[in-house]
Amino acid sequence: MLALPKPLTGRAFLTSAALLAAVAPAASAREGGGTEPLGFFEGRTEMVSTIKVVAKKPYRSRTLGRGQILPDGSLALVQHVQEDGKPPLERRWRIKRVADGRFAGTMSDAAGPVTVREVDGKYQFRFRIKGGLDVDQWLTPQPGGRIAHSRTTVKKFGIRVATSEGTIRKL
Repeated sequence: MLALPKPLTGRAFLTSAALLAAVAPAASAREGGGTEPLGFFEGRTEMVSTIKVVAKKPYRSRTLGRGQILPDGSLALVQHVQEDGKPPLERRWRIKRVADGRFAGTMSDAAGPVTVREVDGKYQFRFRIKGGLDVDQWLTPQPGGRIAHSRTTVKKFGIRVATSEGTIRKL
């Protein structure tokens, strides 16, 4: 089995999961009807998840986020990641709507752009992180718009090396 490179502790895909899941539920009205998913991150959010890395014992993670919608409509999000037995980590995101149902931006741990697309009311996040790892995350909003379920798969050379499952909620 493939082992993950040392720099990956699960934080990159887990925190991304937190952002992704948070984008899914809506908090404010979009111009012309519908919802504005980035508004979910405005203020405080929390994600609690379990991370499973190949050949390692599963562990829990908690991510606290504080987001702000900037004048240009983009989301600026700072997340504090706490994982079992590891020092805290800070992650920064900047995400903006680029078309109807599509978003793009940056994340401090990503090795390139972050893309997000809406598919049948769910949100798919895709990006690459350091170490050549490809992250694919699906966020599913739950009724009420304050909680989303997140499922993340991380692959290297097309082989699944880690997964994460968790819940994000607006505080």
